[in-house]
Amino acid sequence: MSISVRKKIEKLRAELRRHDRLYHVEAKPEISDLDFDHLVKRLEQLEQQYPEYDASDSPTHKVGGEPVDGFQTVEHRIPMLSIDNVYNKVALREFDMRTRKLFEDGEAIEYTLEYKIDGVALALIYEKGVLVQGLTRGDGRRGDDITHNARTLRGVPLRLLGDQIPAVLEVRGEAYISNSNFAHIRAGQVKSGEQPFANSRNATAGALKMLNPKLCAARRIRFFGHGIGYVEGANFKTHTQYMAALAQMGIPPTPNVRSISDVDQALEYAQILMNNLSTLDFEVDGLVLKVNIFAQREWLGQTSKSPRWLIAYKWEKYEGVSQIDKLAIQVGKTGALTPVAHLTPVEIAGTSVTRASLHNRNEIRRLGVRIGDWVVVEKAGKIIPHIVRVEEHRRDGTECLFQFPKRCPECSTNVIQDEGGVCIRCPNPNCPAQLRGTLRFFASRSAMDIDGLGVKLIEQLLAAGLVTNLSDIYRLKDRRDELLALERMGEKSVDNLLVAIEESKSRPVWRLLTGLNIRHVGTTNAHVLADRFGTLDAIMDQSTESLADVDEIGPVIAEAVCSYFTSEVSRATVEELRGFGLNFCGPVTSATIAERVQTLASKAIVITGTLSRLTREEAKQAIHDRGGKVSSSVSKKTDYVVTGENSGSKLTKARQLGVRILTEDEFLNILEGDT
Repeated sequence: MSISVRKKIEKLRAELRRHDRLYHVEAKPEISDLDFDHLVKRLEQLEQQYPEYDASDSPTHKVGGEPVDGFQTVEHRIPMLSIDNVYNKVALREFDMRTRKLFEDGEAIEYTLEYKIDGVALALIYEKGVLVQGLTRGDGRRGDDITHNARTLRGVPLRLLGDQIPAVLEVRGEAYISNSNFAHIRAGQVKSGEQPFANSRNATAGALKMLNPKLCAARRIRFFGHGIGYVEGANFKTHTQYMAALAQMGIPPTPNVRSISDVDQALEYAQILMNNLSTLDFEVDGLVLKVNIFAQREWLGQTSKSPRWLIAYKWEKYEGVSQIDKLAIQVGKTGALTPVAHLTPVEIAGTSVTRASLHNRNEIRRLGVRIGDWVVVEKAGKIIPHIVRVEEHRRDGTECLFQFPKRCPECSTNVIQDEGGVCIRCPNPNCPAQLRGTLRFFASRSAMDIDGLGVKLIEQLLAAGLVTNLSDIYRLKDRRDELLALERMGEKSVDNLLVAIEESKSRPVWRLLTGLNIRHVGTTNAHVLADRFGTLDAIMDQSTESLADVDEIGPVIAEAVCSYFTSEVSRATVEELRGFGLNFCGPVTSATIAERVQTLASKAIVITGTLSRLTREEAKQAIHDRGGKVSSSVSKKTDYVVTGENSGSKLTKARQLGVRILTEDEFLNILEGDT
C-alpha cells in the first residue's frame, strides 16, 4: 500500500510541475486554473494523510511556510552589478563602437536583445536541482536572504526539471507582479480602506521583504530569469543557449530574446519589441543589449560599477490616466475586427491621446476592460499609445462589460475566429471596410504605387459610387467628368491621377501580388514567389504543397495563397485585372535588361546610410531586378556593402571582415554593368 501511495504522490508532483512549466514557461496551458488547484488540493490531502512522504520541494509548499524572525545578509559569490543606461540611438552606437574597439583583431561580436523588466532583481540558487536560497540584490555585494519568500514565486520550480541539472546554478532575474494582478491588488486595497500602491515595483519589493511568506504568496509574484551567476557542473557557451536551458529546466526566461549580429539589426528589432509592448502583462522600462558569447564577456570584463558587455537602452515612460468613453470595432483590409478604446482626451508626451487599440478580444479579456473604466495609458518612448492596466479601484459600478460582436459591424456577416488563432474576422470579401482597406493598400507605395490615390480620394470615390471593387480603379479613365465633380479635383489633378493609374499597369508582378492583399503576403514574400514562379498564372496554378516547399514561404503562407486563388470572388477580380492589361508576367527579357540582371546574380548586398540619388526602396529594387539579394546584416557571405551618408556599424563590420565597400557612384556603375 505504501509503495502505491508514494508512486501516486510522485506522479501528482510530476504532473503539477509539468503543468506549471506549460503555463509559465511555454504559455501553453493544457488545463484550467481550477483544475490545477484541484490537483494541488489532492496532493495536499495525500501529504497530510501520509506525512512520511512529504518533501520540501513539493509544489504544495509554494503557498508559504512559517514566518521568519528576520533577514540575514549574505555575500554574493559573484557581485550583482548595476547596468549603464543609454537613451538614444547615437549613444547605443557609441557603446557598440567602444565594445568592438576592445577586440583588437576585429573579432566579430554577436549580441542579444531583450526586454528590461521593471521589477526587483533576485538571485535564485539551486543545488542539485533544488532551490536552496533566494537573495535580493542589496548593494550588489551583499543581499538579504529571502528564501522563505522566493519559494512562493509563481512559475519558479522548487526542483528543476530535466536530467541535465548543474550541481550549483545561480539564476539571476527579475521578480514582478503582472499588470492584471496589480489592478486586482489595488482594488482590494481601496475596498479595505488602504492607500493603494503607487506602482507594481514597490508592491513587489515590499512583498519580498515580508517576514510571513503566506502574505508574500498572496501577491502572486512572478519571475523571469535573464542572467547567470555562480555555476558548477555546467559550461554554457552563450546567453541564448543559457536562456533555452532555463526554459528546459522549468524557469521562465525573459520572453522574445533574440540574437543579432550588429547594432543596426538591434535597432530594427528594438522597434519590433517596442511595437509589441501593448501585448505584455508586465512593466518594461527599456531593452537590454548583451554580448551573447560568454568568453567575450569575460574578455570585456567590468568596471567597479557595471559590466562592459551590456547596456540598457531605456526610454522615458510617458503615462496618463483616462476614462474609456466607448469601445468601437474597426474592420481591417483582411477582415480582422480590432477593438479600439475611445478615451477622454489626455495629454501624454505633448500630444492629446483620444484612442488606443486593444488589438483583439483576448486583449480585452486579459486586461478586464469595461466601458467607463479608468485606465493607465502609456506612450513608451513617445510611440503609439497602449493601455497598460485598468484602475479597478476607481470603479463605481456604472461600468459596462463589452460584448464583442457576432456580426461584422460594416456588413452584418457572421464573424469567425481564425483556426488556432485569436483574431476574429469578417469572412465577406465584399465587406465595405475590407474594400476601403484593400484599395488603400493596393494604391500604396509598397504595392502598386499609384500617386494621387490617397485615403481622402478613396473615401470620395466610395461615397460617390465610382469604385465598388478593386478593378473599378481601372474604369476611372471612362469617368473623367464624374472625377472632376469631386471636391478638390481639378483637371490637372484628374489627369495626373489617370496617368498614374495607367502607369501602374506595367508594375512588376510582385507589386501586383502584394497589392492583392493576400493574408501573410507582403513585399518580401511577393518577391520570393515572383522570383520562383515568374508569372502570376504560374503562382495561381501551384498547390499548397509546392508553395510550402519554397524557401521563406512555408505552410501558413502557402495555405493563404492557395485559399485566395481558389476563391471565386478573388479569381474574378484577378481576371478583371488581366482584362485591363496589368502585367501578369515576370521580368522584361530584352537584351539590355537581361545583361543587367546578370550584373548582380547571386550577390548578397547590404545597404547602409542614406543614398543621395536613390531611395532605399529604389536601391533594393535595382538590386533585386539584377538578380541580387538584399541582406540586413553584414557577414562573411556578404559580397558588397553600399554606403551612403551617416553609415553606421555595418560599414565598420564590413571593413573588419574585408567585404568590398561601394560608394553610391560605384554602386550605380555596377547597376549599369560597369564592374
